[in-house]
Amino acid sequence: MNLQDALADGIRALGLDLPEGTPERLEAFARLLIKWNKVYNLTAIRDEGQVLTHHLLDSLSVLPALVGIKRLVDVGSGGGLPGVVLAIARPDLQVDSVETVQKKASFQNQARIELKLPNFRAHHARIENWQPAYAPEAPDGIISRAFADLADFVALTAHLAGPDTRILAMKGIYPADEIARIPAGFALEQSIELAVPGLDAERHLLIVKRT
Repeated sequence: MNLQDALADGIRALGLDLPEGTPERLEAFARLLIKWNKVYNLTAIRDEGQVLTHHLLDSLSVLPALVGIKRLVDVGSGGGLPGVVLAIARPDLQVDSVETVQKKASFQNQARIELKLPNFRAHHARIENWQPAYAPEAPDGIISRAFADLADFVALTAHLAGPDTRILAMKGIYPADEIARIPAGFALEQSIELAVPGLDAERHLLIVKRT
């Protein structure tokens, strides 16, 4: 089975209804990621099958939790995961990716150009010093995928979070110890178990909000 067909199968297994042409655009992103990864070391995963499961489908698995979110900040996404994937899957979603490594931010902006993603932009900055162009308004969501300890993630993005902002942390095994250290003024609102097709590993999405 080729990558595009496997993607289409995975999207169906996730129960997602995505815009026409999404599997083709996701495949194009995967090809770009694999190509640039040979020189820029964007991700430790190089196998095409694992790029599908560990990166693309894993990123897509959070889509149902983004209902109502129109402006999303992706923190420390490296090769653009989940930010680029979510921008492809939801053209109505404005995604700002904040990445401290210049070459990774450059790759993400190259992907934006090649994939024609007007709703995506990468910023080379430290998240604790960054503000979106629409400030002082707050983003609806702030997401990270294996960026940092949950408590650190919340602390570093607290200046961006309004009263209704959802802070979404993509994690593996349920991290009870990290949850216990969430900074004062914030609390875990919801924990969602994610089922990623082809990925035999525990995945959780933790949603934190101001109290």
